[in-house]
Amino acid sequence: MAESLTEIKRRIDSTKSTEKITQAMQMVSASKLNQIEKKSSNYLLYSSKIREIVTHMAAAQLLAISNFNDKSSNKDGKDKIRVSSMLQERPVKKTGYLVITSDRGLVGSYNSNVIKAVTDMITKDHKNSDEYVFMAVGGTGADFFKNRGMNIAYEYRGVSDVPTFNEVREIVTTAVSMFDSGVFDELYVCYNHHVNTLRSEFRAEKMLPITDLDISEVKDKHVSYIADPSQEEVLDAILPQYAASLIFGALMDAKAAEHSAGMNAMRSATDNAKDLIDHLTLTYNRARQGAITQEITEIIAGASALE
Repeated sequence: MAESLTEIKRRIDSTKSTEKITQAMQMVSASKLNQIEKKSSNYLLYSSKIREIVTHMAAAQLLAISNFNDKSSNKDGKDKIRVSSMLQERPVKKTGYLVITSDRGLVGSYNSNVIKAVTDMITKDHKNSDEYVFMAVGGTGADFFKNRGMNIAYEYRGVSDVPTFNEVREIVTTAVSMFDSGVFDELYVCYNHHVNTLRSEFRAEKMLPITDLDISEVKDKHVSYIADPSQEEVLDAILPQYAASLIFGALMDAKAAEHSAGMNAMRSATDNAKDLIDHLTLTYNRARQGAITQEITEIIAGASALE
């Protein structure tokens, strides 16, 4: 019985140490989540403004694309404006998937949800591996695809918990460069979208070519921009930056979901540790009470034998 009590006490002490670790990790994840949520709110203001400016500057080109797609349009009018390659869809020979996962574990089902959704999408949309290529951001996803012999054109590990644009510039510039050079003809960014602290959902958003700009979103159509050397050349320079901002926004969103998942996983681990400690403490007290009762019984029995 003494060995049993010692073993139970050791398990209680060990579980209490684990509880302290998971509780500290929960607080760290909560702090990181708070930081990135504040940064994301500031980014949304920038994103909405740059989207408005780009849409306004690209209005003529967007209209040209719209007229091109309209069979009843006048062909003589649609060729007068040069359309940027980043706005124009082209025949899709290969699709790129930028998959964002974490570098570490202890984030619950965060990584498995992304990987499962991506593999299901690949199985559904493609007949063979020549039709797609991966850009893996995060060690978990990169290792998963490499271990299964899938085509990875680029991988990046070590994104900070609260990333800056300068830090991830390599990722976004590489993605835009690969699109321009024809490594893939369209790019989808696949990640977990942060809905709230308790929920996230998988998203696969088409980032390249830029097809989500809508002329109707321009608030003030009377504003004109003075561009030098020309509006088309300025647009050619600013569209890659806009695409980069979209990818950066997805990275921040994914990081927020990662921290939220880590916080919830550590909260569950802490709660489980507390439940286990309560159970072990009850078991320890019962075993100790049983040992005391047995000792008292033996003393009484010994005293009775001497009478």
